[in-house]
Amino acid sequence: MMNPESNTGRKKLPHLPALEFPNQSIIVFVTQIVSGRRPILDRSEVVEIILRAWTEADRWSVGRYVIMPDHLHFFCSPTPSASSLASWMQFWRSQTTRLWPTDDQKPIWQKDFFDRQLRHGESYSAKWHYMMENPVRKGLAADVNGWPWQGKIHHLPWSDPN
Repeated sequence: MMNPESNTGRKKLPHLPALEFPNQSIIVFVTQIVSGRRPILDRSEVVEIILRAWTEADRWSVGRYVIMPDHLHFFCSPTPSASSLASWMQFWRSQTTRLWPTDDQKPIWQKDFFDRQLRHGESYSAKWHYMMENPVRKGLAADVNGWPWQGKIHHLPWSDPN
């Protein structure tokens, strides 16, 4: 499996359109990295800007998320008026950049991002555990509940006909 935090050797990651399967949720796991992997995201004012941008960029719903100092992970799902994931990502990243409190930190985001449509409920659960444990693995929190920059905006339930 490709490491979502490494973009080595690729000019551009493929961003395939979300596939619809009968009676199955469309949920996409996304990782977005800060340009230069600078640790600039773990401040309350910055987290508020990101959450505001996700709320205003309402063509996709953001579910669970974890914001690390130099990258973030989240689950998202298209709304009935959804644009492409790439367009939506571009929109909320530009919103955060426009509202960013420190001009000398721009550009904020790497140009590309990693995304993977989930195919099974087990994958959803495994990715969430990976996200929750990320601050603990990096030594930023003693346990999964100790990291303040995680949460959920929308409930994205997994449904699977199998």
